[in-house]
Amino acid sequence: MFYRGYPDGPDGREMGAKRQRMVDQGPSFYGNSPGSSFMYNTPPYGYVSQPPPPFPVVRLRGLPFDCTETDVAEFFRGLDIVDVLFVHKGGKFTGEAFCVLGYPLQVDFALQKNRQNMGRRYVEVFRSKRQDYYKAIANEVSESRGSPRRNISRAKSYDEGKDLAEHTGVLRLRGLPFSAGKDDIMEFFKDFVLSEDSLHITMNSEGRPTGEAFVEFANAEDSKAAMAKDRMTLGSRYIELFPSSIEELDEAVSRGR
Repeated sequence: MFYRGYPDGPDGREMGAKRQRMVDQGPSFYGNSPGSSFMYNTPPYGYVSQPPPPFPVVRLRGLPFDCTETDVAEFFRGLDIVDVLFVHKGGKFTGEAFCVLGYPLQVDFALQKNRQNMGRRYVEVFRSKRQDYYKAIANEVSESRGSPRRNISRAKSYDEGKDLAEHTGVLRLRGLPFSAGKDDIMEFFKDFVLSEDSLHITMNSEGRPTGEAFVEFANAEDSKAAMAKDRMTLGSRYIELFPSSIEELDEAVSRGR
């Protein structure tokens, strides 16, 4: 089972270690609080200080172009997945991604998946570094903001399709971090009155988050106004919004039961 909580483990329900927290906290992310294990604490007099553990990240190459975070999690089944970051260039997916794991020792297990298949394609898995992952995050944020002249025709048709869609008061969110909770979504839509019961984070059949959610607004006017948040960031991830319906919501929720 995979969790983006870091490092709460399989029984943890608090999955609040988001990518942004990892960036902000830097090397101290592994935890050097008084409750941490011996190797992360200041050693007593007479002991040699241990170097910090390596950041547990691998880079993947050759991914299918319709690959999702759930596909990557399934590829690394049995490992704790903290984050999956797909790499884009010029608005297009490159077939590469970074995958942050729960513990340094899991990197060796991930490397055993090198050249194994995902669908019809074999995927290469490489050891990577913290700074490469952070650089990729910065590039993705830059890509999501984009240049005013970049892909203008594609973006225009994409937006027009959403503008023409009928609003029923329900929006579908795509691209959520696996660690995102209802409080994060409420903060994202802080300009609207929402209750926890109106937020639905979807799970797959194994109880894992899909990276999608549905939000029920008070009325169609509110959901249409909320589309102004389309492709804005939650942490370091940009979130896509789509007009949806109660029927699509119910179907998505039922698939996770």
